[in-house]
Parts: sequence; structure tokens; C-alpha cells
Amino acid sequence: MRLINYYEDDNLVYDSIHGYIPFSGSKIADEVSEREIIDSAWVQRLRQIHQLQTAWFVYPTAEHSRFQHSLGSMHLASKIIDRLYTSLVDTCNEINCNEKLPSRNYLESLVRMAALLHDVGHGPFGHFFDSKYLARFNLNHEKLGAEIIRRKLAPMLQKIRRNPHGELDANETLDPEQIAFLIVRPTVEQNTNVPFWLRLLRSLFSGLYTVDNMDFVLRDAYMTGFGTSIIDVDRLIHYSFFTKEGLTIHQKGFAALIRFLNVRGELFRSIYFHREVRAIDLTLSELFDKSCGYIFPNPLMPEVADVRNPLECLDDYLGFTESSLLVDVSRFEWSTNPIKRELALLWQKFLTRKIPFQMATEKTILFQSDRREHTSIFGNEEILKQMITSKLPEQLRSIDFQIDCARHQLRGGIQNETGNKQKNLNMQNCLFEPATKTIRPLEDEDLFRYIPQSYRICRIYTKNIEHIVPLAEAMNQVTNGAEFDTETNM
Repeated sequence: MRLINYYEDDNLVYDSIHGYIPFSGSKIADEVSEREIIDSAWVQRLRQIHQLQTAWFVYPTAEHSRFQHSLGSMHLASKIIDRLYTSLVDTCNEINCNEKLPSRNYLESLVRMAALLHDVGHGPFGHFFDSKYLARFNLNHEKLGAEIIRRKLAPMLQKIRRNPHGELDANETLDPEQIAFLIVRPTVEQNTNVPFWLRLLRSLFSGLYTVDNMDFVLRDAYMTGFGTSIIDVDRLIHYSFFTKEGLTIHQKGFAALIRFLNVRGELFRSIYFHREVRAIDLTLSELFDKSCGYIFPNPLMPEVADVRNPLECLDDYLGFTESSLLVDVSRFEWSTNPIKRELALLWQKFLTRKIPFQMATEKTILFQSDRREHTSIFGNEEILKQMITSKLPEQLRSIDFQIDCARHQLRGGIQNETGNKQKNLNMQNCLFEPATKTIRPLEDEDLFRYIPQSYRICRIYTKNIEHIVPLAEAMNQVTNGAEFDTETNM
């Protein structure tokens, strides 16, 4: 009978990346199962938001969604807790933090739900929507997701009693506020008066290798045909553990971390920052600027321009997805609003991949720790545009072109108020050296220092192919250092 009850509570779903993913499905009264959270409207909504923002316009097989990625992240969360729980207990005992550590099953359920819900705030086109819409309200998908957890999902989350590997203690109730804390990236202003163990767990969501990026690197590489053969997530997890300094990797796993970071960087260069993807983003950016008041309108007044704060209308945001947006803009041509009818033509061109921007040239600039990125001309698109304009033939200095500087940070880090990196603020990413039994910053390892701090792929786009050559020549003049030559041989 106990075995039969076990199967009643047990659910499996097959995933092309991780194999079978288990989740709880308890039907006990006054309990909420993981399956009910997965089947909730807020999580199911993620089926209608592509994982790859606009790259799916370029990579035909990359049709996977945020929903698949969220399930995969939840699965990795269990694997990590299974491996790291003992070191979490030992670390908390070592520092004698006088904090009662929750049960293992509580911690696993907490991290599983945070992983499942870390993208619940995403809007259409993912991170693009963050910068082009949510930023108007000082929001991003993490902050919005935290509010969705607090205001919409909290009653369900508090009734979770089990995960596939065990039950919470009788006196434990899952805390939605802790889930919200885990999914939001920490800042230097972040109040650290939270349990030490909870700050340690946040390094699984904000750091060099997380439940989020380990899944999307594997998933995106597989779905785009990039390949996954050198991505060894199992080795990364196996050689990771918690110490009082933060999430630490044993030197035996260090090479796997370097490979992971390099593959992640290559995914950004080859897929997320693909030249055609960025041209699509430029086109979409123009469309958003013109359509912003109509893409998330008040349903009672759909013909009236209204840029609404999702926090003030979460019930409407629930139905706002990539699918709904693309259907809505396809109907603009039948609108009674003449502005929307004009926008319909632009959206129709976009949806049929008639992208007006052509790339003229590109430069990739690497920034090491000792090279101040923010003082570079490539850190400011307006300054770079001015310099390129000054190098154009005089008769072409009024032409229209776009600068696009895509940035990826390969080695993370948060700085404190004095500008110095503060490892324990984020509780993340140290290296254990077995020979000396010491834990030290990853930056002290030569191989890690070899990886750039960040890079930018700076491209020039134009809508006029006749301007491609002069724009490319102007970029070369700006970047080859010729403008610093002297007039004499002195």
C-alpha cells in the first residue's frame, strides 16, 4: 500500500536535456503539490514566451520556451541541494551563526520553487522587454517575478509540503518571501540582515554557474545545434560545496568551470549576439518605440494608447505573452485607430522577416580587469557614433546609421561602496586548493584571469547598402589608432 501511495504522489516528465524530471503530485487535502504550481496559470504562461528572445527568428529549431527552461532549472536545483546540503550544514555550524537551519527537504523545496519561478515575471521577448518596457517603471523580470510570487502565488506556495525526495517538517511552512529573495539579483544596497544560509543559497541563482545558466547553456546549445559535448554540468556540481566564503569549487572541477564559461561566452557571441539577431532587435526596438502604448493596452480601451505599469495590473499581465502580442499586432490593420493601422504595416514586415538593417562592420573588444570598460569609447554608443561620424566624408556626415554594442560579462562580481569587490556580499564563487587547503578568490588563478572580464561586439547597421563601405572605413579609422599619430618625427 505504501508503494501504491508513493506512485500516487510521484510524477515524471521527460526532458530532452535532463531525461526524466520528477515532481510531486500529492492530492492530500489542504496541501498543494508541485504539479499544481507547475499547472498554475502563471507558470503555464511561460509556454508562450520563447527562451531565445528573438534568436528563434534566426535558428529554426530554437523554438523552446521559458517553461521548458524553468522545469530544467528546478531539476538542477534538486541535484545541487543533494550534493551541497552537507557542506551547507557544516559551514553554518562552523561559523556558529546561531540560526536554525531548516530541514533538508525544506531547503530542497525552497530552491526548487525558486528555480521553477525565477522567470515567472518575463514578458514578450524576454530580456528585450525588460529594457524596452519594464525599465520605464524601474522594473525587470526578476523584480516583477518577486511581486508575482508575493501577491499571486504565495498562498499556494505556503501549502507545499513535499518534493519528490521527502516532506517538510511538521512545523515548517515554505516562505514565499525567501523564494522572492533568491530570484532577485543582489545589489550593493542589498540589506544583508538575512539568514546566512539563505545568502549562501542565493549564490545558486546569481553567480558564475547557477541553476539558471547551467540549464540554458545546455538547452540553448542543444536546441540551436551548437552542441553540448564539452559542457560538463555534472562535474561542476560534483566538485562544488559551500564554505563560509561562499560557493566554492574544488580545483579538480576548475577546468570544467573554465570550459563552461567559455562555452557560455561563445553562445553569446554566436547565438544571442548573432549579427542578424541584433538587426532584428534594432527593428523590434523601433517598433516598440512607436507601438509602446498599444502592445499592453487596457482591455476596456484597446484603441487608446496607454503605457501601463504591470505591477498595477497583474491580472492583465497574466494574459500578456509573446503569443498574445503577436496576435494583437497582426490585427492592427482592422483597427479604428489610424495610428495602429500604420503600425500594422511595420509589424507585418517584421513578422515576415523583412529586416531593414544591414550590418556594415563589427569590432569585438575584450576588457580585462585592469582595462576600464566604462572609460572606453565602446562603453558609450553616442560617443562612438560621434567619432565615426567625424571620420566619414563630409558629404556623408548626415547619413542615418545605428551603433549596436552588445555586452557580455564573462566574470561577474558586485562591488561595495568603496569600489572593491566584496565576495561575501554575493556569497559566490571561490576556489579550493587541495595542496595548501586554502580557499581563495577565483581571480587569483592564472587561468581564470586569462578569461576577459567582459567584451563588447560593436556593430554598425545601416538601412542603405551604399553606406556600408564608408561606414566600415570610418570604424577602421576610429579603432586602428591612426587618429593619434603626430605631425612630425619628433
